[in-house]
Order: sequence, then C-alpha cells, then structure tokens
Amino acid sequence: MPIIENDADLASLLRSARTIAVVGLSDKAVRDSHRVARYLQQQGYTIIPVNPALSTVLGERSYPDLLSIGFPVDIVNVFRRPEFMPGVVEDATRAGARAVWMQFDTVHPAAAGTASRAGLDVVVDRCIMVEHRRLLA
Repeated sequence: MPIIENDADLASLLRSARTIAVVGLSDKAVRDSHRVARYLQQQGYTIIPVNPALSTVLGERSYPDLLSIGFPVDIVNVFRRPEFMPGVVEDATRAGARAVWMQFDTVHPAAAGTASRAGLDVVVDRCIMVEHRRLLA
C-alpha cells in the first residue's frame, strides 16, 4: 500500500476503522496522546492503550505491546519518538494491523516504507484528531 496523502483515502481509512491502538498513550490529561485518544473515543472508536507502565487508561485495559492485544486492530496510532518506529511497525505487521498512523514528530521514513511494503496503509506526520475533525466532523 502507498503512503496515504490524499483526503479521500484518509477519510476512507477513518470511516472504515473501528479499533485504534494508541502506542504511547499517557494517562496524563495534558498530554497530546491522551487528548487525541479521548477525542477518538468520543467519536465512537474503540481505543486500545499500549503502554507497559499502565494498567488502564481512559477506562480501557492497557497492553504492554501490540502483540499482547491478541486481535488485529484497524489503526496503530503512534506517539513514540522516531527511533522506536521500526519496532512498532514490525509489531503492527505481525499483529495484523491494517494501518500505521505516525503522528507529528514520530516520522521514520524507513519504517514507513517497511509498513507500506508489508501491505499496511501508512499515514505520516499528521494528527489523527486534526484529520478526523477536518474530514469527518
């Protein structure tokens, strides 16, 4: 799959998704990951927190990593530094995710290419909340 850059494909991905794993989700309400995940919950998505330091976030069980979830997710939304992206992409591919969404400042071009070659939809350097509001709200 190519890297998604056009509005029609972004909107299609957001419309078809139901489950979003949020890698690096914080339990601190002031953090971007928390605000974005809460917004997505309010829009009807099932949020799956991925943070090994937490047991629950936003009322949902938190998993230590993507492979521990035990079922495929539609989108893996990443709030981790770029150096962690290759491992996240590897886990997302092995876990059967449909797409990887690299938030602002999480971009890793090689990892994006790996995800795309593995057949995942890839969104880079965009905020999923901003795009949802712009395209669907």
